[in-house]
Amino acid sequence: MYFTFAWRYFKAKKSTNAINIIAWVSVAAIAFATAALLVLWSAFNGFEGLVKSLYSTFYTDLKVTAATGKTITLTPSQIAELKKINNISNLSLVAEEKALLQNQDYQAIIELKGVDTNYTKVTTVEQSLVRGKFLLGDAENPGAVMGVGIENAVAILSDRAIGALTVYLPKKGADDISNPLASFNEGKIIPNGAFAVEQGFDNKYVLTNLSFVKLYMGFKPDEYTAVEIAITNTDKEKITKNEVQQLLGANYVVQTRYEQNSSLYNVMRLEKYAIFGIFILVLVVAAFNMIGALSMLVLEKQKDIQILQSMGATRGWIQKVFLTEGIVLAAIGAGIGIILALTLCFLQLQFKLIPLEGTSFIIDYYPVKLVFTDFIIVAATVFIIAITASWLPSKRAAAQPFELRN
Repeated sequence: MYFTFAWRYFKAKKSTNAINIIAWVSVAAIAFATAALLVLWSAFNGFEGLVKSLYSTFYTDLKVTAATGKTITLTPSQIAELKKINNISNLSLVAEEKALLQNQDYQAIIELKGVDTNYTKVTTVEQSLVRGKFLLGDAENPGAVMGVGIENAVAILSDRAIGALTVYLPKKGADDISNPLASFNEGKIIPNGAFAVEQGFDNKYVLTNLSFVKLYMGFKPDEYTAVEIAITNTDKEKITKNEVQQLLGANYVVQTRYEQNSSLYNVMRLEKYAIFGIFILVLVVAAFNMIGALSMLVLEKQKDIQILQSMGATRGWIQKVFLTEGIVLAAIGAGIGIILALTLCFLQLQFKLIPLEGTSFIIDYYPVKLVFTDFIIVAATVFIIAITASWLPSKRAAAQPFELRN
Protein backbone atom coordinates (compact mmCIF):
# COMPACT_ATOMS: atom_id res chain seq x y z
CA MET A 1 0.00 0.00 0.00
CA TYR A 2 2.80 2.44 0.87
CA PHE A 3 4.50 1.66 -2.43
CA THR A 4 1.27 2.20 -4.39
CA PHE A 5 0.85 5.72 -3.05
CA ALA A 6 4.57 6.49 -3.39
CA TRP A 7 4.65 5.24 -7.00
CA ARG A 8 1.56 7.29 -7.94
CA TYR A 9 3.11 10.40 -6.39
CA PHE A 10 6.30 9.77 -8.36
CA LYS A 11 4.51 9.31 -11.70
CA ALA A 12 1.87 11.99 -11.25
CA LYS A 13 2.39 15.36 -12.88
CA LYS A 14 3.19 18.00 -10.30
CA SER A 15 1.69 21.47 -10.31
CA THR A 16 5.17 22.89 -9.89
CA ASN A 17 7.55 21.60 -12.56
CA ALA A 18 10.55 22.26 -10.30
CA ILE A 19 9.54 19.28 -8.14
CA ASN A 20 9.88 16.94 -11.12
CA ILE A 21 13.21 18.49 -12.10
CA ILE A 22 14.69 18.21 -8.60
CA ALA A 23 13.43 14.63 -8.26
CA TRP A 24 15.05 13.56 -11.54
CA VAL A 25 18.25 15.40 -10.64
CA SER A 26 18.33 13.27 -7.47
CA VAL A 27 17.75 10.11 -9.50
CA ALA A 28 20.47 11.10 -12.01
CA ALA A 29 22.99 11.87 -9.25
CA ILE A 30 22.35 8.52 -7.55
CA ALA A 31 22.56 6.68 -10.88
CA PHE A 32 25.83 8.41 -11.82
CA ALA A 33 27.42 7.77 -8.41
CA THR A 34 26.31 4.13 -8.38
CA ALA A 35 27.56 3.42 -11.90
CA ALA A 36 30.85 5.24 -11.34
CA LEU A 37 31.58 3.40 -8.08
CA LEU A 38 30.74 -0.03 -9.48
CA VAL A 39 32.82 0.54 -12.62
CA LEU A 40 35.79 1.81 -10.58
CA TRP A 41 35.50 -1.04 -8.07
CA SER A 42 35.29 -3.54 -10.92
CA ALA A 43 38.47 -2.05 -12.39
CA PHE A 44 40.17 -2.26 -8.98
CA ASN A 45 39.02 -5.87 -8.68
CA GLY A 46 40.44 -6.57 -12.11
CA PHE A 47 43.81 -5.03 -11.29
CA GLU A 48 43.85 -6.74 -7.89
CA GLY A 49 43.22 -10.11 -9.52
CA LEU A 50 45.93 -9.39 -12.10
CA VAL A 51 48.46 -8.35 -9.43
CA LYS A 52 47.65 -11.39 -7.29
CA SER A 53 48.09 -13.70 -10.26
CA LEU A 54 51.45 -12.08 -11.07
CA TYR A 55 52.67 -12.19 -7.49
CA SER A 56 51.54 -15.80 -7.09
CA THR A 57 54.15 -16.61 -9.73
CA PHE A 58 56.88 -15.83 -7.20
CA TYR A 59 55.17 -15.79 -3.81
CA THR A 60 53.97 -19.17 -2.59
CA ASP A 61 50.95 -19.93 -0.41
CA LEU A 62 53.15 -20.11 2.71
CA LYS A 63 56.73 -19.12 3.39
CA VAL A 64 58.87 -20.00 6.41
CA THR A 65 61.76 -17.70 7.34
CA ALA A 66 63.87 -17.00 10.40
CA ALA A 67 62.40 -14.99 13.29
CA THR A 68 65.86 -13.50 13.84
CA GLY A 69 68.83 -13.55 11.52
CA LYS A 70 68.85 -14.52 7.85
CA THR A 71 68.95 -18.31 7.87
CA ILE A 72 66.95 -21.20 9.26
CA THR A 73 67.88 -24.77 10.09
CA LEU A 74 65.62 -27.52 8.84
CA THR A 75 66.61 -31.10 9.55
CA PRO A 76 65.44 -33.99 7.36
CA SER A 77 63.07 -35.05 10.15
CA GLN A 78 61.49 -31.57 10.30
CA ILE A 79 61.05 -31.55 6.52
CA ALA A 80 59.43 -34.98 6.70
CA GLU A 81 57.03 -33.76 9.41
CA LEU A 82 56.11 -30.72 7.28
CA LYS A 83 55.26 -32.97 4.35
CA LYS A 84 52.91 -34.97 6.59
CA ILE A 85 50.63 -31.97 7.18
CA ASN A 86 47.45 -32.76 5.27
CA ASN A 87 46.97 -29.53 3.33
CA ILE A 88 50.59 -29.20 2.17
CA SER A 89 50.96 -30.40 -1.42
CA ASN A 90 54.67 -29.63 -1.85
CA LEU A 91 57.56 -27.57 -0.50
CA SER A 92 60.78 -26.13 -1.85
CA LEU A 93 63.98 -25.30 0.05
CA VAL A 94 65.53 -21.94 -0.79
CA ALA A 95 68.87 -20.17 -0.28
CA GLU A 96 68.71 -16.53 -1.34
CA GLU A 97 71.23 -13.69 -1.22
CA LYS A 98 72.14 -10.46 -2.96
CA ALA A 99 74.94 -10.88 -5.46
CA LEU A 100 76.80 -9.12 -8.24
CA LEU A 101 76.28 -10.48 -11.74
CA GLN A 102 78.88 -9.56 -14.36
CA ASN A 103 79.12 -10.01 -18.10
CA GLN A 104 82.43 -8.45 -19.16
CA ASP A 105 81.88 -4.70 -18.64
CA TYR A 106 78.21 -5.03 -17.74
CA GLN A 107 77.16 -5.49 -14.12
CA ALA A 108 73.94 -5.75 -12.14
CA ILE A 109 73.07 -6.16 -8.47
CA ILE A 110 70.70 -9.12 -8.30
CA GLU A 111 68.80 -11.32 -5.88
CA LEU A 112 70.30 -14.76 -6.49
CA LYS A 113 67.79 -17.40 -5.49
CA GLY A 114 68.93 -20.99 -5.21
CA VAL A 115 66.05 -23.45 -5.36
CA ASP A 116 65.62 -27.20 -5.40
CA THR A 117 63.84 -29.35 -7.98
CA ASN A 118 60.45 -28.87 -6.27
CA TYR A 119 60.43 -25.15 -7.02
CA THR A 120 58.40 -25.54 -10.21
CA LYS A 121 55.78 -27.42 -8.18
CA VAL A 122 55.21 -24.56 -5.71
CA THR A 123 55.41 -21.64 -8.18
CA THR A 124 54.51 -21.00 -11.82
CA VAL A 125 57.73 -19.27 -12.87
CA GLU A 126 58.43 -21.92 -15.49
CA GLN A 127 55.21 -20.95 -17.29
CA SER A 128 56.49 -17.36 -17.59
CA LEU A 129 59.56 -18.21 -19.68
CA VAL A 130 59.97 -16.07 -22.78
CA ARG A 131 63.34 -17.47 -23.87
CA GLY A 132 65.35 -20.63 -23.39
CA LYS A 133 64.60 -23.42 -20.94
CA PHE A 134 64.15 -23.73 -17.19
CA LEU A 135 67.50 -25.43 -16.51
CA LEU A 136 69.24 -24.68 -13.21
CA GLY A 137 72.07 -27.21 -13.41
CA ASP A 138 73.90 -28.47 -10.34
CA ALA A 139 76.62 -27.28 -7.96
CA GLU A 140 79.42 -27.96 -10.43
CA ASN A 141 77.64 -26.72 -13.55
CA PRO A 142 75.11 -24.15 -12.32
CA GLY A 143 72.54 -22.79 -14.72
CA ALA A 144 70.61 -19.54 -14.45
CA VAL A 145 67.11 -18.43 -15.35
CA MET A 146 66.82 -14.66 -15.02
CA GLY A 147 64.33 -11.86 -15.42
CA VAL A 148 64.29 -10.03 -18.74
CA GLY A 149 65.33 -6.85 -16.93
CA ILE A 150 68.51 -8.53 -15.71
CA GLU A 151 69.17 -9.74 -19.24
CA ASN A 152 69.01 -6.17 -20.46
CA ALA A 153 71.25 -4.94 -17.65
CA VAL A 154 74.06 -7.38 -18.49
CA ALA A 155 73.48 -7.22 -22.26
CA ILE A 156 72.69 -10.85 -23.09
CA LEU A 157 69.93 -13.02 -24.49
CA SER A 158 69.79 -16.20 -22.44
CA ASP A 159 69.02 -18.56 -25.30
CA ARG A 160 71.90 -17.18 -27.39
CA ALA A 161 74.53 -16.49 -24.73
CA ILE A 162 78.06 -17.70 -25.38
CA GLY A 163 79.97 -18.61 -22.25
CA ALA A 164 79.18 -18.20 -18.59
CA LEU A 165 78.45 -15.15 -16.46
CA THR A 166 80.42 -14.31 -13.35
CA VAL A 167 78.60 -14.05 -10.05
CA TYR A 168 80.04 -12.70 -6.79
CA LEU A 169 78.45 -13.97 -3.59
CA PRO A 170 79.31 -12.68 -0.09
CA LYS A 171 80.98 -15.20 2.17
CA LYS A 172 79.10 -16.02 5.32
CA GLY A 173 80.70 -14.28 8.30
CA ALA A 174 83.32 -12.49 6.19
CA ASP A 175 84.08 -9.00 7.51
CA ASP A 176 87.62 -8.25 6.32
CA ILE A 177 87.41 -4.50 5.69
CA SER A 178 91.05 -4.28 4.62
CA ASN A 179 90.48 -6.72 1.75
CA PRO A 180 86.88 -6.46 0.46
CA LEU A 181 87.50 -8.93 -2.38
CA ALA A 182 88.27 -11.64 0.18
CA SER A 183 84.69 -11.28 1.44
CA PHE A 184 83.25 -12.63 -1.80
CA ASN A 185 83.25 -15.95 -3.59
CA GLU A 186 83.43 -15.87 -7.38
CA GLY A 187 81.46 -18.39 -9.40
CA LYS A 188 80.33 -19.01 -12.95
CA ILE A 189 76.75 -19.61 -14.06
CA ILE A 190 75.41 -20.44 -17.48
CA PRO A 191 72.32 -18.50 -18.64
CA ASN A 192 69.70 -20.94 -19.90
CA GLY A 193 66.44 -19.00 -19.91
CA ALA A 194 64.60 -15.78 -19.14
CA PHE A 195 61.18 -15.06 -17.63
CA ALA A 196 58.86 -12.06 -17.79
CA VAL A 197 56.46 -11.70 -14.88
CA GLU A 198 56.39 -8.14 -13.57
CA GLN A 199 58.98 -5.39 -13.65
CA GLY A 200 59.76 -5.70 -9.95
CA PHE A 201 60.68 -9.37 -10.39
CA ASP A 202 62.16 -9.09 -13.88
CA ASN A 203 64.72 -6.51 -12.73
CA LYS A 204 65.66 -8.34 -9.55
CA TYR A 205 65.75 -12.13 -9.60
CA VAL A 206 68.09 -14.73 -11.01
CA LEU A 207 67.23 -18.35 -10.25
CA THR A 208 69.85 -21.06 -9.96
CA ASN A 209 70.20 -24.37 -8.18
CA LEU A 210 70.19 -24.60 -4.41
CA SER A 211 73.47 -26.54 -4.04
CA PHE A 212 75.49 -23.89 -5.87
CA VAL A 213 74.29 -21.04 -3.64
CA LYS A 214 74.73 -23.06 -0.45
CA LEU A 215 78.26 -24.05 -1.48
CA TYR A 216 79.39 -20.53 -2.31
CA MET A 217 77.63 -19.01 0.71
CA GLY A 218 79.23 -21.54 3.05
CA PHE A 219 75.93 -22.86 4.39
CA LYS A 220 75.72 -25.98 6.53
CA PRO A 221 73.88 -29.04 5.13
CA ASP A 222 70.65 -28.20 7.00
CA GLU A 223 70.89 -24.41 6.59
CA TYR A 224 68.59 -22.42 4.29
CA THR A 225 67.12 -18.94 4.08
CA ALA A 226 63.51 -20.09 3.61
CA VAL A 227 61.18 -22.92 2.76
CA GLU A 228 58.34 -22.13 0.36
CA ILE A 229 55.15 -24.17 0.61
CA ALA A 230 52.24 -24.86 -1.73
CA ILE A 231 48.92 -25.90 -0.19
CA THR A 232 46.01 -27.83 -1.65
CA ASN A 233 43.07 -25.89 -0.20
CA THR A 234 43.55 -22.13 0.15
CA ASP A 235 40.40 -21.90 2.28
CA LYS A 236 42.35 -23.68 5.04
CA GLU A 237 45.36 -21.41 4.67
CA LYS A 238 45.26 -20.06 8.24
CA ILE A 239 44.78 -23.51 9.74
CA THR A 240 47.75 -24.85 7.80
CA LYS A 241 49.84 -21.82 8.77
CA ASN A 242 49.11 -22.45 12.45
CA GLU A 243 50.01 -26.13 12.11
CA VAL A 244 53.35 -25.26 10.49
CA GLN A 245 54.06 -22.63 13.15
CA GLN A 246 53.23 -25.06 15.93
CA LEU A 247 55.46 -27.73 14.40
CA LEU A 248 58.52 -25.48 13.90
CA GLY A 249 58.25 -23.23 16.96
CA ALA A 250 58.84 -19.58 17.78
CA ASN A 251 62.24 -19.35 16.05
CA TYR A 252 60.48 -19.46 12.68
CA VAL A 253 58.09 -17.01 11.01
CA VAL A 254 55.32 -18.44 8.83
CA GLN A 255 53.68 -16.02 6.41
CA THR A 256 50.78 -16.39 4.03
CA ARG A 257 50.93 -14.94 0.51
CA TYR A 258 48.97 -11.91 1.75
CA GLU A 259 51.37 -11.35 4.66
CA GLN A 260 54.37 -11.54 2.33
CA ASN A 261 52.87 -8.61 0.37
CA SER A 262 50.79 -6.93 3.07
CA SER A 263 51.89 -3.38 2.19
CA LEU A 264 50.81 -3.79 -1.45
CA TYR A 265 47.44 -5.31 -0.59
CA ASN A 266 46.80 -2.70 2.12
CA VAL A 267 47.43 0.12 -0.36
CA MET A 268 45.04 -1.45 -2.86
CA ARG A 269 42.39 -1.83 -0.18
CA LEU A 270 42.82 1.78 1.01
CA GLU A 271 42.40 3.01 -2.56
CA LYS A 272 39.13 1.11 -2.78
CA TYR A 273 37.94 2.62 0.50
CA ALA A 274 38.92 6.10 -0.71
CA ILE A 275 36.75 5.67 -3.82
CA PHE A 276 33.89 4.54 -1.57
CA GLY A 277 34.31 7.69 0.53
CA ILE A 278 33.99 9.88 -2.57
CA PHE A 279 30.87 7.90 -3.52
CA ILE A 280 29.35 8.68 -0.11
CA LEU A 281 29.98 12.41 -0.65
CA VAL A 282 28.24 12.32 -4.03
CA LEU A 283 25.28 10.53 -2.47
CA VAL A 284 25.11 13.15 0.29
CA VAL A 285 24.80 15.85 -2.39
CA ALA A 286 22.06 13.79 -4.05
CA ALA A 287 20.39 13.42 -0.65
CA PHE A 288 20.04 17.19 -0.34
CA ASN A 289 18.26 17.23 -3.70
CA MET A 290 16.05 14.41 -2.47
CA ILE A 291 15.20 16.33 0.71
CA GLY A 292 14.26 19.35 -1.39
CA ALA A 293 12.11 17.31 -3.78
CA LEU A 294 10.29 15.51 -0.95
CA SER A 295 9.78 18.71 1.06
CA MET A 296 8.16 20.39 -1.96
CA LEU A 297 6.09 17.26 -2.56
CA VAL A 298 4.80 17.39 1.04
CA LEU A 299 3.69 21.00 0.50
CA GLU A 300 1.92 20.07 -2.73
CA LYS A 301 0.20 17.05 -1.22
CA GLN A 302 -1.19 18.78 1.88
CA LYS A 303 -4.77 18.27 0.66
CA ASP A 304 -4.06 14.59 -0.01
CA ILE A 305 -2.67 14.25 3.50
CA GLN A 306 -5.84 15.82 4.92
CA ILE A 307 -8.01 13.41 2.94
CA LEU A 308 -5.96 10.41 4.06
CA GLN A 309 -6.22 11.53 7.67
CA SER A 310 -9.99 11.90 7.35
CA MET A 311 -10.10 8.34 6.03
CA GLY A 312 -8.34 7.08 9.13
CA ALA A 313 -4.68 7.15 8.12
CA THR A 314 -2.38 7.50 11.11
CA ARG A 315 0.64 9.79 11.28
CA GLY A 316 2.92 6.77 11.14
CA TRP A 317 1.20 5.51 7.98
CA ILE A 318 1.58 8.87 6.25
CA GLN A 319 5.25 9.03 7.26
CA LYS A 320 5.84 5.61 5.75
CA VAL A 321 4.30 6.74 2.45
CA PHE A 322 6.82 9.57 2.09
CA LEU A 323 9.66 7.42 3.32
CA THR A 324 8.73 4.96 0.58
CA GLU A 325 8.73 7.85 -1.91
CA GLY A 326 12.37 8.53 -1.03
CA ILE A 327 13.19 4.83 -1.38
CA VAL A 328 11.51 4.79 -4.80
CA LEU A 329 13.70 7.70 -5.97
CA ALA A 330 16.82 5.96 -4.66
CA ALA A 331 15.82 2.56 -6.08
CA ILE A 332 15.26 3.99 -9.55
CA GLY A 333 18.60 5.82 -9.44
CA ALA A 334 20.47 2.79 -8.09
CA GLY A 335 18.78 0.49 -10.60
CA ILE A 336 19.75 2.70 -13.53
CA GLY A 337 23.31 2.96 -12.15
CA ILE A 338 23.66 -0.81 -11.72
CA ILE A 339 22.36 -1.51 -15.24
CA LEU A 340 24.71 1.13 -16.65
CA ALA A 341 27.68 -0.31 -14.73
CA LEU A 342 26.91 -3.85 -15.87
CA THR A 343 26.64 -2.68 -19.47
CA LEU A 344 29.93 -0.78 -19.38
CA CYS A 345 31.79 -3.66 -17.71
CA PHE A 346 30.34 -6.17 -20.18
CA LEU A 347 31.41 -4.02 -23.13
CA GLN A 348 34.91 -3.67 -21.66
CA LEU A 349 35.22 -7.42 -21.15
CA GLN A 350 33.95 -8.24 -24.63
CA PHE A 351 35.41 -5.47 -26.78
CA LYS A 352 38.32 -4.02 -24.69
CA LEU A 353 37.04 -0.49 -25.32
CA ILE A 354 39.44 1.30 -22.95
CA PRO A 355 43.11 0.43 -23.62
CA LEU A 356 46.04 0.77 -21.27
CA GLU A 357 48.56 3.36 -22.36
CA GLY A 358 52.12 2.17 -22.90
CA THR A 359 53.60 -1.13 -24.05
CA SER A 360 55.13 -2.51 -20.84
CA PHE A 361 51.96 -4.17 -19.51
CA ILE A 362 51.07 -7.85 -19.73
CA ILE A 363 47.60 -6.90 -20.97
CA ASP A 364 46.71 -3.96 -23.21
CA TYR A 365 43.29 -3.09 -21.74
CA TYR A 366 41.81 -2.19 -18.36
CA PRO A 367 40.81 -5.43 -16.62
CA VAL A 368 37.43 -5.54 -14.88
CA LYS A 369 35.98 -8.09 -12.52
CA LEU A 370 32.41 -7.97 -11.23
CA VAL A 371 32.00 -9.00 -7.57
CA PHE A 372 28.50 -9.66 -6.22
CA THR A 373 29.27 -8.28 -2.75
CA ASP A 374 30.19 -4.90 -4.27
CA PHE A 375 26.66 -4.58 -5.65
CA ILE A 376 25.20 -5.51 -2.26
CA ILE A 377 27.34 -2.90 -0.46
CA VAL A 378 26.41 -0.17 -2.95
CA ALA A 379 22.69 -1.00 -2.84
CA ALA A 380 22.69 -1.08 0.97
CA THR A 381 24.52 2.26 1.14
CA VAL A 382 22.05 3.91 -1.25
CA PHE A 383 19.14 2.50 0.78
CA ILE A 384 20.52 3.80 4.08
CA ILE A 385 21.17 7.29 2.69
CA ALA A 386 17.71 7.35 1.08
CA ILE A 387 16.05 6.48 4.40
CA THR A 388 18.11 9.14 6.19
CA ALA A 389 17.35 11.83 3.59
CA SER A 390 13.63 10.99 3.54
CA TRP A 391 13.20 10.95 7.29
CA LEU A 392 12.83 14.71 7.87
CA PRO A 393 10.36 15.42 5.00
CA SER A 394 8.30 12.35 5.94
CA LYS A 395 8.23 13.50 9.57
CA ARG A 396 6.94 16.89 8.46
CA ALA A 397 4.28 15.21 6.34
CA ALA A 398 3.13 13.15 9.30
CA ALA A 399 3.07 16.25 11.51
CA GLN A 400 0.57 18.08 9.28
CA PRO A 401 -2.41 19.17 11.45
CA PHE A 402 -5.75 17.51 10.71
CA GLU A 403 -8.45 20.11 10.06
CA LEU A 404 -12.07 19.45 9.13
CA ARG A 405 -13.56 22.12 6.87
CA ASN A 406 -17.14 22.63 5.83
